[in-house]
Amino acid sequence: MNIALDAMGGDHAPLVNLEGARDLLAENSEIKSIILTGPIEQLKKAAQECGLTDPRATFVDATEVVGMEESGVKTLRRKKNSSISVAADLVKNGEAQALVSAGNTGAAVAAATVKLRLLKGVPRAGIASPMPNEFGVCNLLDAGANPEAKPLHLLGYAIMGSVYAREVLKVSDPHVGVMSNGEEEEKGTAFTKETMVLLKHHVESGNAPFTLRGNVEGHDLFQTRLDVCLCDGFTGNIVLKSCEATAKAMSKWMKEEFKKNPVRIAGALLGKGAFKAVKDRTNYESYGGSPLLGVNGVVIISHGGSSALAIKNALKMAAEALKHEVNPKIEEALAKITASTEPAAK
Repeated sequence: MNIALDAMGGDHAPLVNLEGARDLLAENSEIKSIILTGPIEQLKKAAQECGLTDPRATFVDATEVVGMEESGVKTLRRKKNSSISVAADLVKNGEAQALVSAGNTGAAVAAATVKLRLLKGVPRAGIASPMPNEFGVCNLLDAGANPEAKPLHLLGYAIMGSVYAREVLKVSDPHVGVMSNGEEEEKGTAFTKETMVLLKHHVESGNAPFTLRGNVEGHDLFQTRLDVCLCDGFTGNIVLKSCEATAKAMSKWMKEEFKKNPVRIAGALLGKGAFKAVKDRTNYESYGGSPLLGVNGVVIISHGGSSALAIKNALKMAAEALKHEVNPKIEEALAKITASTEPAAK
């Protein structure tokens, strides 16, 4: 398998990207190559600094970079030789089968959807962001690719998310819920109610590869057996960033409180192992990134502040998706849906 890595993507590029590639290549013999895109002389210098000498790491020149503050779609059109655009071209041309980027999310989504196109039967691509909960991982889908979704798009997310959970996360019976303001059927907006009608129709017809839990609320992300939580990208992105900010604030407040007197400092030292375990469980670096499901190729979008560990795990996530042939299985599951009769809700 060949993976294209946007070496200039992220706040700490390019060094952390090369370090992540170095670390994964050192432990994974199944990867044929990691192709890093960016200004080639700069990449070679960074490779020398971090000791990236594995011959499976190759470089492709890309003279432009899409900044994190730039408009993704517009900048992608203007900067045709950007590192993210060149990486997407490698997948498009068959030189790589997967793309990983910690750069501008809008540019990554645009590059993937425009250059790679959608899988057969996919109405709209979506970002599946992993959220740790008591039962494993719940993928919030969509977490920002499609702000103005339709019920049909969420049906596609349910299919894609459940296939990903089954094949990569090894969940035998994925549970899917729709984010709402209450569990009762009468709760929610016209959009969520129409989505539920559509989902129920396909579950009852036996075409849906998941168990439908119905409406779910914010606390269900962490406390309920839930593998995929459906929402539009606008809502999902707000939920995701709110959770990230809450986790950071809680960590900061805990540290401040523990430092207030010697007794608390001693208690913190005694509980150091437990605090580290919780941090590791909630740390995005442990997951690496979020798959953009629905495009014709494996695409993993990482956090802008990714470390070498996060990049390594994002590359590993891409390798796992390729190994388990997620995209062909998504197309197969969607074919069953499109072959069945749709209800009135659209």
